[in-house]
Amino acid sequence: MRVEVDSDRCVGHGLCEATAPDVFEVGDGGYVIIDDEAASSCAESDLRTAVNNCPSAALRAIE
Repeated sequence: MRVEVDSDRCVGHGLCEATAPDVFEVGDGGYVIIDDEAASSCAESDLRTAVNNCPSAALRAIE
């Protein structure tokens, strides 16, 4: 599974970063940056939690 971000929807809440800090980082511009390499070794449950808890629905899980 991988995760994509819709930068038009992302408002930088940082809940994804709090869930999986090795994968997600809210950059200086206020938008999330995804480390695909770290995501590949992250627990799928943590990625799904980040996607499901995004208040602006900016994250999407790709199977």
